[in-house]
Order: sequence, then structure tokens, then C-alpha cells
Amino acid sequence: MEPLNPWFGKAAILGIIAAIAIIRAPFGRQSRKIAIAENHRGPRETLVLALAWLGSMIIPLLWVFSPLFAIADYPLNPVVFLAGVLVAASGLWLFRQSHVELGKNWSISLDLREGHQLVTSGLYRHVRHPMYTSIFLYALGQALVVPNWIAGPANLAAFLVLFAVRVQSEEQMMADKFGDQYRNYLAKTKRLIPGIW
Repeated sequence: MEPLNPWFGKAAILGIIAAIAIIRAPFGRQSRKIAIAENHRGPRETLVLALAWLGSMIIPLLWVFSPLFAIADYPLNPVVFLAGVLVAASGLWLFRQSHVELGKNWSISLDLREGHQLVTSGLYRHVRHPMYTSIFLYALGQALVVPNWIAGPANLAAFLVLFAVRVQSEEQMMADKFGDQYRNYLAKTKRLIPGIW
């Protein structure tokens, strides 16, 4: 099977990055209008957010627009590319839906907003962190559509660090805020994959 031109991968990652920005922009504007009641950020949180930006935006954009990572390029298989597009698209749909369902409760960091409510319906009825599931999916999609051993898996590596560092702090923050209501929710739901984990 003839490899695809690497510009397919470049177009795909630019589309993924643009979709993330378009999806998140209105929710970012909305969240900035609501005062932060509790801030649980720290140096570690700042570091993992910077790592997330590096893996999801900066390294892929450097791959698209510079020869910096050209030494790590490989041929783009059409089947792998198509699989990556489908996985990324499902992740982006889930990303948007997670934002919609969280509404004014969403924050990019470990913050609780004024009037923060515990969301346990919709996607959140099945998993506690569907937004993390979505990020995993579009990061996996990036790894498949970007034919480069550095830029392709960069977002997946950043996500794994972000998830490992942040999820327990986030769940503790929610347990401290919502007490038994959150602990009961923990007992009924899985973290990322419905019915599995």
C-alpha cells in the first residue's frame, strides 16, 4: 500500500488543534466570568499544564512548520491514518460533550467556581472523567495521524503524565467539597472507561 503524503498528517493535526481551540473557546470565556471560590493550583499543576500544551500544541506545530523533528519522520500508512482520524474525531466529540455537560462548572485547572455543582448525569453518570477519556482518544488519534516518532506520541505522553499527577488531586478536591455525595458517586462510577476502569 502506497504511503500517504505527510501533508495529510499535517492537515489532520492542524484540524485537531483547531477543533480543540474552537470547542474550548466559548467555555473558557464562560468560566472566566464566574469567580473562583477555591483554587487548588500549585507548581506541580502549572508544570503539568505546560507539559500538556507542549505535547498537544507546541511540538505538533513545530513538526508542521519546521524541520526540527524531521529526523523522526516515517511513512504515513493510509489505514493507520484513517484509524487515527476516526479515533481523534470520537475524542473531539466526547471533548465537546464533556464541556457541554459540565457547563459553568468547567475549569482548565484545579478550581472550584462560585456555585460549583457536582455533575453526575449524562456522560458523568457512566465515568467520572469523560474529558480525560476524550483527551486520551484525541491524543491517541494524534499518535496515529502524525507520522513522526516525537510529534506523534507527544500528546499521549503528556496526557499520561497529566492524568497520573492530577486525577487523585482532583478527586480529593471534589471529595472535600461534596463529601458523601461525591464518595457515593465514586462508588458507582469508573474513572475513564464505563464498567471497566
